[in-house]
Amino acid sequence: MALYDFHMHTFFSDGELLPTELIRRCIDKGYSALAITDHASASNIPTLLDQLRRDAELVMEHWGFQVLPGVELTHVPPASIAKLARQAKDAGAQVVVVHGETLVEPVPPGTNQASVECPDVDILAHPGLLTLEQAKLAERNGLFLEITSRGGHCLGNGNTALVARETGALLLVNSDTHAPRDIHTEAFARVVAQGAGLSDIEVEQTLHVNPLKLIARVGQVRA
Repeated sequence: MALYDFHMHTFFSDGELLPTELIRRCIDKGYSALAITDHASASNIPTLLDQLRRDAELVMEHWGFQVLPGVELTHVPPASIAKLARQAKDAGAQVVVVHGETLVEPVPPGTNQASVECPDVDILAHPGLLTLEQAKLAERNGLFLEITSRGGHCLGNGNTALVARETGALLLVNSDTHAPRDIHTEAFARVVAQGAGLSDIEVEQTLHVNPLKLIARVGQVRA
């Protein structure tokens, strides 16, 4: 089975691994593609993306494996999200994730709303108590909502699954990997999706269809 993850961290932010080691471990587990989305704000977007791009190109050249360089905009003022997401895209980010209003961290209120309104945001991570109206905006803008295995952040998975089902918003299962032990197997990603309350059909859509939709979305260059 194909396996994907679009929310992973290296030691360029708060992860434990060099990008190439993270990638190698994912290849060994049977991954088809992944995104590395280290934590970012106005202070580090260009430097971070330059570093990730170099290893992504190295891995493609020698292993033929697709790595999407990206960022996770984290604890930034909501009013800055559109500007920072655009800066990240201009600097070469293929995937822009926003650190959503998880139930276990003091994320600024309004982060979810600003994210679902922004066409340059691709994934809203662990969005906590996302509303139906916000999920509708996510669906309208083609933004993906995250089901996560990350401790604490996963407390909002049930609500995320519910509002996505009600609105047709697209879901992804991501690991929010920071250490080797966090990297999913296909079986574990499936359990995470099931634990969020997804049906068998929804699990297949989330694990194997939606990742291809994301890859297609980010392959479109936005001027």
